[in-house]
Amino acid sequence: MNTNAQTPLMASIAAAPAVLYLAMELGVSKWHLRFSDGRRHRDRVIEARDLAALWQEIEMAKQKLDLPAEALLVSCFEAGRDGHWLHRALWSHGVHNLEVASTSIKVNQQGKHRKTDRLDLGALLQQLSHYAHGECEALQVVHVPSPQDEDELRPERELRRLKDERTRHTNRMGSTLIRFGVRLERLGGSGWAKRVASLRDWAGELLPVHTQGELIRENERLDLVQRQIKELEGQRDRQIAEGEGRKLGQVRQLMLLRSLGPVTSSSLVMEFYGWRRFRNRREIGALAGLVGTPYQSGQSAREQGISKAGNPRVRALAIELAWMWVRLQPHSRWTLWFEERFAHGSKRMRKIGIVGVARHLLIDLWRYLEDGTLPAGAELKQA
Repeated sequence: MNTNAQTPLMASIAAAPAVLYLAMELGVSKWHLRFSDGRRHRDRVIEARDLAALWQEIEMAKQKLDLPAEALLVSCFEAGRDGHWLHRALWSHGVHNLEVASTSIKVNQQGKHRKTDRLDLGALLQQLSHYAHGECEALQVVHVPSPQDEDELRPERELRRLKDERTRHTNRMGSTLIRFGVRLERLGGSGWAKRVASLRDWAGELLPVHTQGELIRENERLDLVQRQIKELEGQRDRQIAEGEGRKLGQVRQLMLLRSLGPVTSSSLVMEFYGWRRFRNRREIGALAGLVGTPYQSGQSAREQGISKAGNPRVRALAIELAWMWVRLQPHSRWTLWFEERFAHGSKRMRKIGIVGVARHLLIDLWRYLEDGTLPAGAELKQA
């Protein structure tokens, strides 16, 4: 074996007296476990989040599969609602654990296919073994942030959820009114209860009493959301203005560019640049899900659209940024490229072009943050 090509996991396996593999299916109430030594396997079910039972099953599996107590345990589970706490618990217990993306489990795409926890665990365990022996494409491993990095993500994500919730409240208020032939340009706000009490439907009648109450209560929830949004935005702006640290420095650096304000800059850093370490531009495009999905078979070749892998939040953010960039950075390299090749084409062509701008922008902004190289043709804000 060429040791220069070894991954850290392969080196650990080579140095271990034996290896025990574990694939886990994390349910809400039960955890399904499948152990294997490469030849035999052992299936167990434990109560969810019962770590004492998990450590006991690990020791029992070593005994039942005739493995030494010091055997290396390599485990994996699908990243999901449980977050990263189990990953950290396993590593603290000496387990080499991998969190993997849900797309890692391969299924038969021809018509209906069987799906059970047992079959999923069997497939996942087999892929884990392949990955451990150097087939890096066998699993899509999730990069787990540190507890501090994960906590610093929360305000941005909460703010995004609150803004979505604000839209849902106003949409519900508008939908309630439209059922009576009423449409208002401004919904909610101070004095809303008095406005609702005076509204007339299509026939000139006052709105029904329960409908009035519904609209007033919806506005009360909207007011709460608005206050929380304002509070979080103020907290973010104070941190950007006064805070210290690498991430906040990156936010301020991005904000020097035209088209990048505090919202986009903060989201890009906290979600993407601040806690990840990229080795090349291909990793950036893949992680953001801004790479193509080619299909080629014989004489048939086509592009199926952008990959569904990667971080959907970053993908949406990058595409939104790309549209702002082509409007506010008219002399930049990628704006000129978009205008020449895509701007005058069909709606589909413009969408294809803007994905290309988004991918190139993420790469250029990464270089800008790493070594200060401005994106070609980009303009800074006026002092």
